[in-house]
Amino acid sequence: MLGSSQLLGQEAERTHYLNHENDPDDPGYRRFVSKMIEPLAARLSAGALGLDYGCGSGPVGAAMLREQGFSVALYDPFFAPDEGVLGERYDFIICSEVIEHFHRPADEFDRLAALLKPGAWLGLMTCFQTDDDRFADWHYRLDPTHVVFYREATLRRLASIHGWDCEIPAKDVALMRVPATP
Repeated sequence: MLGSSQLLGQEAERTHYLNHENDPDDPGYRRFVSKMIEPLAARLSAGALGLDYGCGSGPVGAAMLREQGFSVALYDPFFAPDEGVLGERYDFIICSEVIEHFHRPADEFDRLAALLKPGAWLGLMTCFQTDDDRFADWHYRLDPTHVVFYREATLRRLASIHGWDCEIPAKDVALMRVPATP
């Protein structure tokens, strides 16, 4: 994880995000996000209520889940800053290309845990760090807004800390499930 002196300021971070091309109507972008959305949607009950946490300026995951009949609230500190949605509890939360931006990952995962109902799902998509020898030149590391990186083992450990089950249904995707009863 980067030190605080290496983090971008809020305005520089927001400006960088505006350069991302996250068009919910882009078939390529939808295909990319579908590797998390499809396995998650297959595990959800009809009528499940979710949250797209860190939805960005183009919340494609939320759009895809809404198309399948799910209700999805949006939260993003820059693009959907309604903190009222953080007072609810959800059947699922998605974080698509979000967790690598967490300045305080332990605090963020504690926040997510508090938002999940018993039996809920947490869908995570981030490029897993796999090759230490190529880390210095890794394209994902070179994005100045990417401040923390995860291995599959790290995500499994994170799930274990919270008492969640963890599945890896596709490359760079983790689905975590809260136990149905505490």
